Amino acid sequence: MKELTGIPASQGVAIGKAFLYVDDVFSQIPRYFLSKDELDAEWNRFREAVIAAEVEVRELRDRAQREMGEDQAKIFEAHLLMLADEDLQEQIQHRLHASQFNIEWVLWEISRELTQKLSASTDPYLKERAVDIYDVSRRLLHQLLSIKKLSLSDIQEEVILVTHNLLPSDALTMNKRWVKGIVMDMGGNTSHTAILARAFEIPAVLGLSTATREINDGELLIVDGTAGKVLVSPGVHMLERYKKVTLQLKKISEELQQLRDLPAETKDGHRVSLKVNIEVPEEAELVHRYGAEGIGLYRSEFLFLTPGQSADEEEQYHAYIKVVETMEGKPVTIRTLDVGGDKIIPDLQSTEEKNPLLGWRAIRFCLAHRELFKNQLRALLRCSVHGNLRIMFPMISGIEEFETALEVVEEAKRECQKKGAPYSEDIQIGAMIEIPSAAMTADILARRAAFFSIGTNDLVQYSLAADRGNERVAYLAQPFHPAVLRFIKQTIDAAHQAGIPAAMCGELAGNVRATALLLGLGLDEFSMSGSSIPLVKQIIRGTTKRDCETLATQALACSSYVEVNRLVNDWMKEHFPNLS
Repeated sequence: MKELTGIPASQGVAIGKAFLYVDDVFSQIPRYFLSKDELDAEWNRFREAVIAAEVEVRELRDRAQREMGEDQAKIFEAHLLMLADEDLQEQIQHRLHASQFNIEWVLWEISRELTQKLSASTDPYLKERAVDIYDVSRRLLHQLLSIKKLSLSDIQEEVILVTHNLLPSDALTMNKRWVKGIVMDMGGNTSHTAILARAFEIPAVLGLSTATREINDGELLIVDGTAGKVLVSPGVHMLERYKKVTLQLKKISEELQQLRDLPAETKDGHRVSLKVNIEVPEEAELVHRYGAEGIGLYRSEFLFLTPGQSADEEEQYHAYIKVVETMEGKPVTIRTLDVGGDKIIPDLQSTEEKNPLLGWRAIRFCLAHRELFKNQLRALLRCSVHGNLRIMFPMISGIEEFETALEVVEEAKRECQKKGAPYSEDIQIGAMIEIPSAAMTADILARRAAFFSIGTNDLVQYSLAADRGNERVAYLAQPFHPAVLRFIKQTIDAAHQAGIPAAMCGELAGNVRATALLLGLGLDEFSMSGSSIPLVKQIIRGTTKRDCETLATQALACSSYVEVNRLVNDWMKEHFPNLS
């Protein structure tokens, strides 16, 4: 048996035969010299391939719009823009005449240069743009070489899809009924594949690098999407173990489904709110599927970072209203643009910052680009009359930034009034607490904020000076560190003293080992991935607020994260032995 470890992108376990999907068109590219008399005919061949590819992409765009919504269709709008890009075509034509090599070779050379430049970026969103160039180039080469491509829609048996990279067009046509798991060399948690896998509840492990080289077609696999592991040709003992795990998970899922419409309320009557985090509008359906009480974090970056999206006021308004109306009155908390650090807008941001995670990002970036910021705020304000919408500012370091951001909101309101655009006068505006300075001055921020939402992902790395993306110091990023727990407690207490709710939208909110501890610390609202809600709700309904407060008191008295971990593990074994 061989074990591969990657990024756990979508929870669950899948067992099945590997379906090795490797498009090797790039290994079949011929290279030959042309005479000058042949160049015009060669260029005409390329133009015909572009026209044929445009027909294919339009069909994919229309299908995406029908099956997955407007936002996913825009991926293919971006592909159409690439196919029609005059500068790119001029570059290809110039290279064709300068080198006098066949058009397939010229196209491959240029696409390789572009994808290498984008792939070398540290920004995951720029890396995703390399995927789009690869997809378009591959489609053109199929046309030029007259290669009939195997379609993932043709799969007619249960398989584990093993591929180097699942391109947007592949994801759309994939037969989701038969694909039980996804194993991929490339990709991460923010990739199109990860979002699709979570939406369709397909266990997935991404970022494996060498999976397509180490796994043979038809080989038996176990995909553990929760642990981020892929077991290749497992032995009988391991297979039986995971089959039992699969049955247990199915049984637990069915049992937990019965909790869907029940409140997240402890045995002694203390009630909290469970909400979902979403990346794209299509994920809003998860609220209804898991019985959540709304959306606690709607990341708005996709509108600015997805190719083909203009992110103007109207574009944003229509995206937001789609989610708000889907919620049918349930609260939707939209985080304003949070770029910088590991998310870069190429036209507006430099990637040259020496320490981007401590640099020009989130609210700092927005306050420096007021027109861009006001475009978003006007769209949000206009949308507020259609449902229960709240606005949340990220990366607030202190009261000065928060008040300045509120001043920009007032400017946006005046502009809406001038245009005769209605908005809700009592729209709530809150602050994310993810910087130690904000946690330390939470009592001051609570005088102006309508609510707090604790972003534990950044709070952990800033509190402990440990870059969460650096594997060398990843061991330091411990959410149960006493410093982190004290910041959380201080934030919650400040919120309650001011009479405002305290929420959490970081990964810790969906960690079942942390549920009782966070309840004991006084957290009012937990926001997480939809699939985490059932287990978190089970723990809440299976304990008492008093027991959780005792646990929290003991945890705050610990001197190290090792002690807190031990305390929490012991508590879980005593109260929830089946989950520990």
